[in-house]
Amino acid sequence: MAGVEEVKVVAAHHECATLRVGDVFLKIDADQTRTDVEVEAMARVPVPTPEVMWRKPPVLALAALPGRALGRLGEPSAASPAAWAAAGATARLLHDAPLPPWPGRSLEEVTSDLDGECEWLLTNGVLPAGLVTRNRRVAEAALRPWTPVFTHGDLQVAHVFADGDEITGVIDWTDAGPGDALYDLATLTLGHQEHLGDVVAGYGTDVDLDVIRAWWSLRSLRAVRWLAEHGFDPSAPGGEVDVLRSQL
Repeated sequence: MAGVEEVKVVAAHHECATLRVGDVFLKIDADQTRTDVEVEAMARVPVPTPEVMWRKPPVLALAALPGRALGRLGEPSAASPAAWAAAGATARLLHDAPLPPWPGRSLEEVTSDLDGECEWLLTNGVLPAGLVTRNRRVAEAALRPWTPVFTHGDLQVAHVFADGDEITGVIDWTDAGPGDALYDLATLTLGHQEHLGDVVAGYGTDVDLDVIRAWWSLRSLRAVRWLAEHGFDPSAPGGEVDVLRSQL
């Protein structure tokens, strides 16, 4: 990194921060258990991930991936339908991999967390009651037993990189673990519902679209408080609140 003239803050809040220094990303995390999961997950998955340059807690240095993110929440994606299909195929490779040895979140935990977030949204008047209750009903379809697969856990569009029609890598594996495959597909297409067909075509098997829509509602309901408390705006155009409104 000698001779680098610019340090760019990619993301930052009170728990962790990511800086870009030349072609290296420096991830600084107060909770090293998250970094442990990230490093172990990247070593296990059969999909492209950033190269680990070095690790000196609390800093993890990762090489930049070629290409650019598939998109951003709240912005139209410039990626081709073929690139979106390739992202679906990448998710399928991940989901077909052997499960990691650490536990994932149970259905009971997900349900309890969702109910707690809905109660907080209603008690504090953060969102209209009708918007919360309607999306809570939609989310019910996701609250069913699932067969655990190796999931990324936060497969949002900004974490998937493409160069042309080829997926060059997937970043940010701190939430990886056993989980519902359709949660990953829902996270990937959150706010980019128009690309769901491409992703499913690349995934290569029948999926329950109602469950994916349910995960859109569930993820968005759970995200509003976290985003607000970490300095982000869930009401930004195309963001989580707009996703909730689109479900009405």
